[in-house]
Amino acid sequence: MLSASLSRRLFLLCALLLGLATALPDAATAQKEPGRQGVFALTNAQIVVSPTDTISSGTVVIRDDSIAAVGSGVAAPNDAEVIDCSGQTVYAGLIDGGTRLGIEEVGSLSETQDFNEIGEVTAHMNALTAVNPNSVHIPVTRVHGITTVITEPSNGMLPGTAALIDLHGYTPRQMHAAGVTLTKLDFPSVGRQGPSDDRSPETIEKESQKALDKLNEVWDRAERYARIDSSVTAAEGRRQPEYIPAMEGLLPVIRGEQPLMITANAASDISVALDWAEERGVLDQVILSGAMEGWRVADEIAEASVPVLVGSVMQPPSRESDRYDRAYETPSLLRDAGVTVALRSGKTENVRNLVFHAGFAASHGLGKSGALRAVTTAPAEIFGIDDLVGTVEAGKKANLFVADGDPFQPTTDVQHLFIEGYKLPLENRQTKLRDEFLNRTPGLSE
Repeated sequence: MLSASLSRRLFLLCALLLGLATALPDAATAQKEPGRQGVFALTNAQIVVSPTDTISSGTVVIRDDSIAAVGSGVAAPNDAEVIDCSGQTVYAGLIDGGTRLGIEEVGSLSETQDFNEIGEVTAHMNALTAVNPNSVHIPVTRVHGITTVITEPSNGMLPGTAALIDLHGYTPRQMHAAGVTLTKLDFPSVGRQGPSDDRSPETIEKESQKALDKLNEVWDRAERYARIDSSVTAAEGRRQPEYIPAMEGLLPVIRGEQPLMITANAASDISVALDWAEERGVLDQVILSGAMEGWRVADEIAEASVPVLVGSVMQPPSRESDRYDRAYETPSLLRDAGVTVALRSGKTENVRNLVFHAGFAASHGLGKSGALRAVTTAPAEIFGIDDLVGTVEAGKKANLFVADGDPFQPTTDVQHLFIEGYKLPLENRQTKLRDEFLNRTPGLSE
């Protein structure tokens, strides 16, 4: 064991490192510098209205938090701030279907991690309450055109609820996008877990059955709790049942009021998860997340009409015998089978790389329009907010960006960014450090 003195020193060192990580010059102000709402006219722009509909040259008018007008014949209002976008393209804001953005700051410091609670069943925990609007990762992410993400808990079988957040706001409630929350289930593994898993088939079967029995026991309790709660609500004066936080947290999904996001990656786990959801009567609420080997059971997923949040895309294959680029091809293989596919990065500080996940998927069968759909219209449809975001159309929320090229190419820069109509500064810790050292005083000649 470490001595008390050494432990104290290590603690102080960690605190110092945390301070440096979160208090570099102007790090907080990169998020806190206010955006501006008003009336804006983005003129002379190519407008990607949707992945399959592009206006070669037109105007987008933003008024307050919404898109007021879009089209080639639209004139800039007299009260608008005109932004000439000649040679540039307007895109709908990109959506990441799975991250830890805002609930984890420094991977090596547990003090900055709010995504994992103690216990296997903590369904009452809400990721939204832990979101840090001042996270230095947020402005780093959004300067790549990413305006909205799912931030999700982990650890345990039922770790809590994930939340959809827009990447602008001073409080978690302000950031919460359309009130979207999802109950998360990390489905128990029922097969061999990678090439290093040397358990015997008998042991695997025994441990898998034990895990499934535990899940069914919890779900039975949750269904019983929901029946009791409904009975008490319907009858005045009856004694309230014992309050059980985890069971209370499962009420929305048990009652069919909230989606169930099931994380499963191995083909065997996905198949069993779909069968389990059908048996439990929640299949129509299921959103599958991860799905590294989803391509192996793509027909089963399509038959179940379950949408998939695929990713991360940029990773090695799950089996040594698979092609090196199988993970890159998974979105297209699922799409070709008839599955609705959106992308997730599964990251914290590297959510910004969602554009490259999309680029890899595009170059491995999904195509540019398919990849764009997987980070705009598809996630909007999956989360039930396609009437608000996902395309550049009048009446929708002004979540969009202007870029000087293909958003999936490393050479492309975002020129303007809007979230809920706020024109946000394209600044973050990295850009401030870049500018400081490019224009440093004293210079190199000193």
